Amino acid sequence: MDSQMAAALSSSVENHFSLQSNAATDTEQVVLKVPFVIGVAGGTASGKTTVCDMIISQLQNQRVVLISQEAFYHPLTAEQLEKVHDYNFDHPDAFNTELLLSCMEKLKHGRAINIPNYDFKCHRSIEPARVVNPSDVIILDGILILHDPRVRDLMNMKIFVDSDSDVRLARRIRRDTVERNRNIQYVLDQYAKYVKPGFEDFIHPTKKHADVIIPRGADNDVAINLIVEHIRTKLGQHDLCKIYSNVFVIHSTFQIRGMHTLVRNAKTTKHDFVFYADRLIRLVVEHGLGHLPFTEKQIITPTGSVYSGVVFCKRLCGVSIIRSGESMENALRACCKGIKIGKILIHGEGNSGRQLIYEKLPSDIASRHVLLLDPVLASGNSAVKAISVLLSKGVPESNIVFLNLISAPEGLHTVCNKYPRLKIVTSEIDTTLNKDLHVIPGMGEFGDRYFGTGSRVAPS
Repeated sequence: MDSQMAAALSSSVENHFSLQSNAATDTEQVVLKVPFVIGVAGGTASGKTTVCDMIISQLQNQRVVLISQEAFYHPLTAEQLEKVHDYNFDHPDAFNTELLLSCMEKLKHGRAINIPNYDFKCHRSIEPARVVNPSDVIILDGILILHDPRVRDLMNMKIFVDSDSDVRLARRIRRDTVERNRNIQYVLDQYAKYVKPGFEDFIHPTKKHADVIIPRGADNDVAINLIVEHIRTKLGQHDLCKIYSNVFVIHSTFQIRGMHTLVRNAKTTKHDFVFYADRLIRLVVEHGLGHLPFTEKQIITPTGSVYSGVVFCKRLCGVSIIRSGESMENALRACCKGIKIGKILIHGEGNSGRQLIYEKLPSDIASRHVLLLDPVLASGNSAVKAISVLLSKGVPESNIVFLNLISAPEGLHTVCNKYPRLKIVTSEIDTTLNKDLHVIPGMGEFGDRYFGTGSRVAPS
């Protein structure tokens, strides 16, 4: 997504709120202030801050603030200062994580905070404190920023900067001797006694929590550019999820991003398109099932132990919007043994009109939870018509979960404004629609590519 597209999406979101501002509730206003949080971890002098600065420089259309974990070092007592050579600054206990969590909680609720101004020469916080205002994006940077699960849970994206140990040592020597007025022998002693063991024991293990790993740190321009593009995509999704609490985007990884790259590529063969589309569909279906009600149940395991679990929702059916929606039926059957699946066929009339051509639904559908299937949510007009059919059959709006692979902002606005109590689950939110109501960047006519046929059906 380039900056013009991102700006267009941002403008669309702002216009939406301008129209809705008089009717907004206090709860909605609080939700709008929830920031997009990125955690950037890595060893000492790995290039974390440089990576953060490069990300910030490319997110010019967003309000971004950088918060360093180093600001939350515990101030040293007089006794600790006397033995500062024996103090381990690379241990999790060296940080005031409770204060960091408190500050983040305030920022999430739209309140400005005071960040400690930690001085590395006297090892204490000095005045004045740094004032940080609420922002669209918060980047948390620190060697152990991914260590505490409570801090990780705040993050929408987690990055680990992975640099060679010799390079990191050279950078640390240069930084500590020049910026922090320390002699080389002290730096080497600290590195051998605390920094290297701390990296191996506490920092490197957090790499497994990262969504993205950047080899070679700030020298890896290609990886950083990919990450910035990914962040822009996620920010667009994040903005819409803040507007509509009933929209859910599955957690994105570069594995999922890679599958999207394949299914969106116009040169991908039909065989590969079907294979990777099926994988994505299965992920969306699994996520959608997680939004259905469950009943708690205790069972006895083969070891004679008690396990407290849940029982799946039994009153369930699928409904596919013909014909693209039929591509999602196999994944649903694979997840839900013996599930009933109904069908709805809708014909387009111009740019907005939709006519019901055919429907075949379970006779008892009113008493079931419904998974509505359509890979692409474009304008939302076909979806609105299909949902109205379900409602006319007695299905409660809150019993409908609408599953898509990709969704356009326009379609989300259309469906969510009309039906705020249903849930929408998608794997990515795209940028916009073109004049022909095709999703941009999109993946083309999904049904034609999946079934290997010519164009027959209007955009959803």
